[in-house]
Amino acid sequence: MNQDFATAESYKKALKFLFSEVRYLKGIGPAKAKVLKNNKINTVFDLFFYIPRKYLDRSEVTSINQLKTGETATVIGKVVSFGVVRGRTRRFVVYIQDDTGHLELVWFSGYRYLENMFAGNDILSVTGKVGFYNGYQMTHPEFEVISGYDDQTIHTRRIIPIYPETSSLKMVKLHSRGLRKIIKPALTYLEHINCETLPDNVRHKHGLLKLNEAISQAHFPDSLEEAQRGINRLAFEELFYLELLLAVRHRKRATQEPGISFPPPKTLGRKLLNNLKFELTKAQKRVLREIYKDMEKPHPTNRLLQGDVGCGKTVVALLAMLGAVEAGYQAALMVPTEVLAEQHGYILSKMLKGLDVKLMVFTGSVTGRKRESILKKIALGKVDIIVGTHTLIQEKIKFNKLGFAIIDEQHRFGVAQRGKLKSKGLYIDILVMTATPIPRTLAMTFYGDLDISVINQMPPGRSRVKTKFVPFEKRDKMYSFISEQVKSGAQAYIVYPLVEESEKMDLKAAKESYERLHRETFPNLRLALLHGRMKGVDKNRVMEDFRDGKIDIVVSTTVIEVGLDVTNASIMVIEHAERFGLSQLHQLRGRVGRGGRQAYCFLLSDKKLSREAEARIKILCSTNDGFKIAEADLNIRGPGEIMGTRQHGLPELKVAKLTDSKMLSLARQSAFEIISDDAMLMKPDNRLLREVLLKKFSKKIKYSKIA
Repeated sequence: MNQDFATAESYKKALKFLFSEVRYLKGIGPAKAKVLKNNKINTVFDLFFYIPRKYLDRSEVTSINQLKTGETATVIGKVVSFGVVRGRTRRFVVYIQDDTGHLELVWFSGYRYLENMFAGNDILSVTGKVGFYNGYQMTHPEFEVISGYDDQTIHTRRIIPIYPETSSLKMVKLHSRGLRKIIKPALTYLEHINCETLPDNVRHKHGLLKLNEAISQAHFPDSLEEAQRGINRLAFEELFYLELLLAVRHRKRATQEPGISFPPPKTLGRKLLNNLKFELTKAQKRVLREIYKDMEKPHPTNRLLQGDVGCGKTVVALLAMLGAVEAGYQAALMVPTEVLAEQHGYILSKMLKGLDVKLMVFTGSVTGRKRESILKKIALGKVDIIVGTHTLIQEKIKFNKLGFAIIDEQHRFGVAQRGKLKSKGLYIDILVMTATPIPRTLAMTFYGDLDISVINQMPPGRSRVKTKFVPFEKRDKMYSFISEQVKSGAQAYIVYPLVEESEKMDLKAAKESYERLHRETFPNLRLALLHGRMKGVDKNRVMEDFRDGKIDIVVSTTVIEVGLDVTNASIMVIEHAERFGLSQLHQLRGRVGRGGRQAYCFLLSDKKLSREAEARIKILCSTNDGFKIAEADLNIRGPGEIMGTRQHGLPELKVAKLTDSKMLSLARQSAFEIISDDAMLMKPDNRLLREVLLKKFSKKIKYSKIA
């Protein structure tokens, strides 16, 4: 099998093997192939990256007469007898023997499945803690039936891999034993094939094993330390090529795509800053400089702006849009909800007072002649800034000269929706914003092809929101506290969950609770109900009255989750807090505490909290730092749940973990260094990278034109 991989032809042969269908491997028939395919294992390469979930150290086999009570040991012996023993406690017993003695194996529960697993003279490898009761005994040991010396070299007398078990299909199920028997022979193909995919300098720099060594050690390691080295190499491989793809995208956008060069706004920007009743924080100024520097370049801006709730992203976004407006272009701000669109329209209009800038709000609630009038004004260029929901990407809307677009709360939009907004102009600049802090590791991966800015400083006057969990028996005491606060001038939100699976029931519960609160709990206060199914004009009226102080308490569903800014609101009550995610709870809490008054957030639940819900609530009560909360959320839920891998068009990782920030940083640094030196990967030393990248991500990089 020796092959010279100095030629492209020999490399192609290696790839052909690595990416051949797994069904051609010895021991895999059509039924097993279907089971593997059902678990996203289609090729030999996929099989090599199906990494064990743990390892059992069976490298030392102990004779039965050498066993010691209290120690864990591995024994190989022949089945002498087995069966159910009845008595005070019913149990299943198997007796095995070797040349030195007998060992009793006992199961007190869950043994029904064992009754048909043994036959006389079977050879067993068993591992467990040794006890003594009328002789040596192991209770509930791990075991495998082995046959012959070959099985002993695979299933025992070594560190053996335990794999995630595959799901069954037509009664076919692959356990660790079956997978070991398939993978071990397949690994022999690697012994004489140089299938290396990383440059030597990258591998040596980070002390990584060669790929064939890493694959072998990950599956059948010489030691637990070598198993970890193998897994580390495979994880680095995944992260490196993912970051290489992102580096290619970033380089292409930053240096090849034509764009608009916007000079920093002089007149409009200065006027706006003079009109503001506050000074920008150092963090806001730094981020604004980063955005303006991007906008000046003759290539499209693609930047992610992160900032915790209330850090002042809106004014930064407006100053950025004014850069486009002053240069004669239109700017658009797309948000996920109509309530948020109206809120932004209200706030931005106040900021723009006295400036010659025309702003309009365009949502699905705008109909009839008013809708046609706005569409006509946008098309004729009579509107400078357009704030709207997904209606901004509908086919009917035609911009006159769109040059800059902002997507707020970007996690609510998919890749396709962002692409449609970008297509509304020619080489427009894109700024995506989020008030849901993203852990650094996720930002580096999911937005690795974007430049990232972070506002990590809060404006002066923002007090820490005191957050408390309120059990059912203390609800009345909380209500009394709210009444006193409202009578002294505060305003409050009371929020109920609204999830798709039970939307009708949730909405009904919210309405009924509003009636009860209005009639019984706060009969002398002014309450209003707000939910997503209300007409746009009715929702706007509630929010306007709340802003104007005509309403004391808004009883709402999660329609108020993002963007609402009522300075006087200082109390947030979240009913059924156990049903909300951590970032959602933090977002809701961020609706209060924007004025000088001390703010409070009360988390309510009538149920016994699950372990995960209790963890979320403890974290929220302990900190107001959105980035710490985001890291905790990542550890609780994992990256896929938080970001939605499919939404971002990125592959699922099989080995690497996005929580491994150190490895991700190293992989990213190496990938970006290579692309900065050789953007198209055309140098002889990088052609292998180019081939592998195309093979791995052919669908992802078609538009990147690496050819």
